[in-house]
Amino acid sequence: MEKIKVIYMGTPDFAVPIFQKLTSLTEVVLVVTQPDKYVGRKHVLTPPPVKVAAEKLNIPVFQPSNIKKDYQLITDTPCDLIVTCAYGQIIPPEVLNYPRLGCINVHASLLPKYRGGAPIHWALINGEEKTGVTIMTMDEGMDSGDIISQKKYLIKPTDNVSTLHNELSLLGSSLLEETLPSIISQTAQHLRQDDSLVTYAYNITRADEHLDFTKDGKSIINKIRGLNSWPLANTLINGEEVKIIEATFVKKEGLIPNQIVDVSKNKFGISCLDGIIYIQKLKPFGKKAMDINSFLNGVDKEKLKKSPIS
Repeated sequence: MEKIKVIYMGTPDFAVPIFQKLTSLTEVVLVVTQPDKYVGRKHVLTPPPVKVAAEKLNIPVFQPSNIKKDYQLITDTPCDLIVTCAYGQIIPPEVLNYPRLGCINVHASLLPKYRGGAPIHWALINGEEKTGVTIMTMDEGMDSGDIISQKKYLIKPTDNVSTLHNELSLLGSSLLEETLPSIISQTAQHLRQDDSLVTYAYNITRADEHLDFTKDGKSIINKIRGLNSWPLANTLINGEEVKIIEATFVKKEGLIPNQIVDVSKNKFGISCLDGIIYIQKLKPFGKKAMDINSFLNGVDKEKLKKSPIS
């Protein structure tokens, strides 16, 4: 395979394995990523994971805060192809049209389903049985370019955002390795997306994180999985936010939803539409994550039984 020059554009952990694979297959001449951000309670200025990976390989890094206005370094850098993955900004046409082999994107869904910034979260929240990775051409829309290649992944009942994130990232890197030769030789087949099948996976909001215990148990468990390990699902117990990390569901009829119905030495159950959600791991407000036994050891169980859920 011809050793081409590539500009890589990506930001989070998900984009690192794709970047590393690309460096083994091509000459990456520039990495474009988001600016460093202040993170955590101590507001520590933290570089994006892709920047960290690039600096280890002594590859130049460019971090424009607004790429629509600040892209000159990209178009001044000789390259054959631009590869993007979870970059985080809309790329202007001046950049998209620059390389001779175009601009491709690695996206964590089976397009045209789940265009947008949170495809992994929404696939789990919506109870999908499968998802995957798509390599597509870039255009000015949001994940609306032609499909070049795809790989499917069957979602396991034990999968959450963390496990699915890791699986799809590795799947994306292997798919890129398989797809690059046809892109370089300009023999890749392009399939236009079916607009009638488009769905969106917009970034998770604070409202999306809240659990509604008047819904059925399966959808509640899917939401907990689809927000674990970030940003985490939450509920209010006696007016105080508690993040729910892991839970199980037991089907049971005749319960009034949204009530604490089972508290014992090692059980904490909240009723829903068709049964009981048993909390296994949680993070009380201002405290570290803990298993249910540690939580119950530190609370007044009788008082907890009477606490309202909202």
